[in-house]
Amino acid sequence: MSVHIALTKHVNELNQMIREFAMLDQQRESFIEEACTLCKEGKAFTTDKINEVTDKMNQLSKRIANLPDRKYVTVQMIQEFVSKQNS
Repeated sequence: MSVHIALTKHVNELNQMIREFAMLDQQRESFIEEACTLCKEGKAFTTDKINEVTDKMNQLSKRIANLPDRKYVTVQMIQEFVSKQNS
């Protein structure tokens, strides 16, 4: 019975990490969208919030093999992306 309890606990912990990863992914996409909007409007922006979330996601991905790492985003990456959209 204790093996079953241990397995259940492990699965629940994995599920929690996966849910957290998905929530962080949504948050990251929102921050990227916000940075793109500011860039399009010619306003100042940073990628600090994006990369804070990216760091948390990458820490989780190290704990679960099938979670992919995310790349850190630079201001130049946002500018290039917006530039390509406007072309």
